Amino acid sequence: MAKLKSRYVCQACGSEQHRWQGQCPDCAEWNTLVQEASAPTVFSAKHDLRSGGRAVDLVGLDAVVALPDRMRTGIAEFDRAIGGGIVPGSAMLLGGDPGIGKSTLLLQIAAELAAAERRVVYVSGEEAVDQVRLRAIRLGLGGAPVQLAAATSVRDILTTVTTGESPALLVIDSIQTMHSDLIEGAPGTVSQVRASAQELVRFAKERGTAVVLVGHVTKDGTIAGPRVLEHMVDTVLGFEGERSHQYRILRAAKNRFGGTDEIGVFAMEGGGLKQVPNPSALFLTQRGEAVSGTSVFPALEGTRPVLVEIQALTVRLASGATPRRAAVGWDSGRLAMILAVLEARCGISFATTEVYLNIAGGYRLSDPAADLAVAAALVSAMSERPVPQDAVVMGEVALSGEVRPVAHAGLRLKEAAKLGFDRAWVPKGTEGPSGIALTRFDRLRELVDQILGR
Repeated sequence: MAKLKSRYVCQACGSEQHRWQGQCPDCAEWNTLVQEASAPTVFSAKHDLRSGGRAVDLVGLDAVVALPDRMRTGIAEFDRAIGGGIVPGSAMLLGGDPGIGKSTLLLQIAAELAAAERRVVYVSGEEAVDQVRLRAIRLGLGGAPVQLAAATSVRDILTTVTTGESPALLVIDSIQTMHSDLIEGAPGTVSQVRASAQELVRFAKERGTAVVLVGHVTKDGTIAGPRVLEHMVDTVLGFEGERSHQYRILRAAKNRFGGTDEIGVFAMEGGGLKQVPNPSALFLTQRGEAVSGTSVFPALEGTRPVLVEIQALTVRLASGATPRRAAVGWDSGRLAMILAVLEARCGISFATTEVYLNIAGGYRLSDPAADLAVAAALVSAMSERPVPQDAVVMGEVALSGEVRPVAHAGLRLKEAAKLGFDRAWVPKGTEGPSGIALTRFDRLRELVDQILGR
């Protein structure tokens, strides 16, 4: 019998090395190479893959394909994020920070589907059955006919769920705790995660069961384990939010059965996760008297407009001190660009001024259409002249100082008008719904003049 060889597999990126090293040469992570056994590879003429196989059926692109039937979970925000409901036979991967509410969300989904007379199996590899049951009671779901199990062996799990009627939904919490006896290694290693996920995905495709895998995340926010895990599943979902804030956002990073531009918004309360049909109410603070350094930006998540408040604070420093720049919820590099454009094109100097920028409610913005709103908040804070409370601001700022158009401006302005905003500061050429007055800007200097009353 051929002797088993050893290999060293990086637990961060999945690359294989022939010897141990302190640093992975592919991803540059330290102390992530773990020794694993691999079967020897023997090649001969009979292993030629060009013959001896089974011919597969080939079809044309013009073949008629029926749209997949979807299971409505009863939680509209979740259905919205994944494209309208769960597709039978699909495999989904849900990742998020510890304690963000992944298990709570899936338990609520499982209870809703079980109440609709579907067989739902919830397998926990981290908690005992009684712990899951106690959480369900706390959430008011103690009477839901969800089948629970505490197991980590993939063989035991698949043997159980293949007995009798195939479940409509199988939840695995989490994939990093699963163990396959076909592969050597401890649970959580790259080879174990890959093999366990492969068996579960194969079961989903063969039996038409929707499988949801919960994935741990690393300190930089990526899902732990091999990157191939995200390629194996049909949908990759990220559950985002700050523990210090109430809201949670469900976002699809990959979706073979729908778009990746929709989000679901939830609020964490004592009784579990509650849907938020109007997210703007979470991210807009109580607007009493006018305050300098704030502006309202109509963001867009998929087809859903969300109004958020941008807050800026500037502090003058003594001569010679190094000013600090801090941004929360906004790219610090883009903040530096806006400050440079304001100084070079509009004559406003921040050289001796500390700048702090915050997106209210812990929301994270990456839309370049927020440039004009950030600039308005900065100029307002610097001059101590407030932006009108009934105005929303949007527009992309170029390095030349030009204010460029925004995509889906009509949809954003319609949401602003519905929430009671009467005015909008927008790029030149923008058209909006009736009932909201538009002030159009071609250059950033015109916005500065508007705020300063020149």
